[in-house]
Amino acid sequence: GGTMKRRAGEREKELKKKKLLEELGESRLPYLTPADADFHQLWKTKYSKLIFRKSDTVPEELHQKVQESFLTLREHNCFFQDLVRIKGKDFLTPVSRILIGNPGCTYKYLNTRLFTVPWPTEGYDIKYCSPQIHDACKALMRLNDYLHVEAVKALQGQNLFETKEIKDAAVIDREQSFATSLTEQGSVSKDQSGVCVPEDDRSLKNRTSYNLTLLNYMDPLQMLYLKQEPYFGMGNMAVSWHHDENLVERSVVAVYSYSCEDSAVEESNEQELKGRDPAVWHVGLKVAWDIETPGLAIPLHQGDIYLMLDDLNITHQHCVLAGLSPRFSSTHRVADSSRGTLEYILGQCELALQNLKTDSDSMALSLKSLEAAVVKQGEEIHNEVEFEWLRQFWFQGKRYLKCTDWWLKPMAKLEEFWRKMEIMTSLVLSEVRKEQQIEEQRNETVSCFLLLLKERQKLRKEWTAR
Repeated sequence: GGTMKRRAGEREKELKKKKLLEELGESRLPYLTPADADFHQLWKTKYSKLIFRKSDTVPEELHQKVQESFLTLREHNCFFQDLVRIKGKDFLTPVSRILIGNPGCTYKYLNTRLFTVPWPTEGYDIKYCSPQIHDACKALMRLNDYLHVEAVKALQGQNLFETKEIKDAAVIDREQSFATSLTEQGSVSKDQSGVCVPEDDRSLKNRTSYNLTLLNYMDPLQMLYLKQEPYFGMGNMAVSWHHDENLVERSVVAVYSYSCEDSAVEESNEQELKGRDPAVWHVGLKVAWDIETPGLAIPLHQGDIYLMLDDLNITHQHCVLAGLSPRFSSTHRVADSSRGTLEYILGQCELALQNLKTDSDSMALSLKSLEAAVVKQGEEIHNEVEFEWLRQFWFQGKRYLKCTDWWLKPMAKLEEFWRKMEIMTSLVLSEVRKEQQIEEQRNETVSCFLLLLKERQKLRKEWTAR
């Protein structure tokens, strides 16, 4: 109920915002850049959970290794535009991407599942197509470790800052209301200190242990068309306004940016230039569903890093504003792996196949149970393995064979399980036709079974059309 109310509220706010923009006509909502007087004050009050680190704070050797890895992956043609699905239609992303991370991890966005090129992980046999790709993945793993440490520090710093603010507020309250009884003062302080609960090490680790990085690459000068930022008039967008999807709640997103700047693309020093410099890449931020708070456009140079802490990804939206030079970024995430790992889907398959038995003499296959709940669970897993894994992988995942063949064996295993589930579906059909079934039980089984078969048929048609 709460979720539906929140979504209804968000829709209402969005409609108000659209109405306001229509009334504004050609004018736009205001936004600030570092050149504006109120920029830092606005950042401090409305965007304080965005942490920025200039490139000179990062070890030079790490810069070198990471930037070499970007160029290596580009040379080996390892960046791909994704075909994503929005409101039932397919679109090619203007940005080219590759996912690198823990073996068996996946990341889903806009109805597209990406499969990690695994970074060199102890205990895993990973064969890369070339030593250079191995080195590139290793460098990005090192960057991942570095950003994990930075994210932990940033969260600890945020917690200290919030605790200090709460203590300061409690002192001001006490000074302003000295007539308040000691008992009441005690309860006020207790309530306020409860706002900021000190985090234990495990919570910090859960929200900063990045299991993958989504690498992005785009050369704006090769793009025939880039969408214009619609609300503030910030210019060309490489990535539209969005919240990052499929993440562990309140986890930190860390981004390393590398724009290939040269003498041909220099920052403009013209004082009369208003807004952001179109030659320079920026990250844009705005408060979600808010038509009053100005947005921010923050310039990104070679090796700069920014961190989105805590709930910033929920309360705010961000976009990437294109400059003129080609740019890479490595966006490190704690992907929600509850339903997105190879280990998870193999476990689901084994769960479904528990209902299949093989006769020891004839080797004939039969079902152990025809209970509606058991059949429903098996058919749901059947759909999940086909549409969330097999079709997603063979639709786009095979591109990653340019880097490694690691996923081929797991996919062969999933296909083997899927074939057995196809047999199970046939067995359900033949069993429910038999007369000796109790009518009430049969009706219940058939009812849930047909719903899942219809869903499968619909999805197969969609995938065939794609």
